[in-house]
Amino acid sequence: MQDYLIRHPQGFPFGYTAITRIGEQTQDTGINFGILKLKSGETTTVKSIYESAYLLIQGHCIFSCAGVDQHAERHSCFNEDPYALHVAPEQDAAITAVTACEFAVSQVENTKSFQPRIFSPANLLESEHRGKGLLNDTAYRLVRTIFDLRNSPDANLVLGEVITAPGRWSSYPPHHHDQPEIYHYRFTEPQGYGHAECGEQLFKVREYDTYKILDANDHSQAAAPGYGMYYIWVIRHLEGKPYTAPEFTREHSWTRSPEADSRVWKGTF
Repeated sequence: MQDYLIRHPQGFPFGYTAITRIGEQTQDTGINFGILKLKSGETTTVKSIYESAYLLIQGHCIFSCAGVDQHAERHSCFNEDPYALHVAPEQDAAITAVTACEFAVSQVENTKSFQPRIFSPANLLESEHRGKGLLNDTAYRLVRTIFDLRNSPDANLVLGEVITAPGRWSSYPPHHHDQPEIYHYRFTEPQGYGHAECGEQLFKVREYDTYKILDANDHSQAAAPGYGMYYIWVIRHLEGKPYTAPEFTREHSWTRSPEADSRVWKGTF
């Protein structure tokens, strides 16, 4: 389990905390992923040899790139849409914290260049209510896709968020893909938890955990009753094989059908 699940039960200090590293010896995703916390008034430059995305989890900051300064403010990652800064390798950009801020940082190798972009609730790719009206809404969740191949064709990253209501499933039906992925979790209560599939294994995931998804494993998720579950999802495109859509496991794919409810047992109690 420790190969796939990385725990930080005490949260993260100010500064940058690396969680996964490109080229690490154990279960390498090819993604640098970590948490950056800035104090009020602090400014950091984000120029890197890697393609980089800075997703605001909470706080008020100013993203600066390509001569543009844009305020980004977010009080709740559950209730409010995301802001993110996305830059190609060797591009100059900066982040200034107006209040204390927390960011999820994702980095991958990329030989291509593209214009830096600031994503906001006004221009994220989509915010989709998935699973509504299916399976008695037991897998109904909110999926926010910030960018993927459709709106960032030169990127090697895909970035988004999922909001799972208490007692419900997400990333369902079971699905998989060859491209490496990372999930990073938060809950509506500090003692909140959920369950994460890793193929035939099952992990109990908690606040601040990070899960590495590899080897084309199925990775459905479930939030414990009473606790809303949020997770960031980051996918790395493979050379010549970018991520476009998951492959659903055949034996469960019927649950995506509009006729699925007619097959589901309704209970007699």
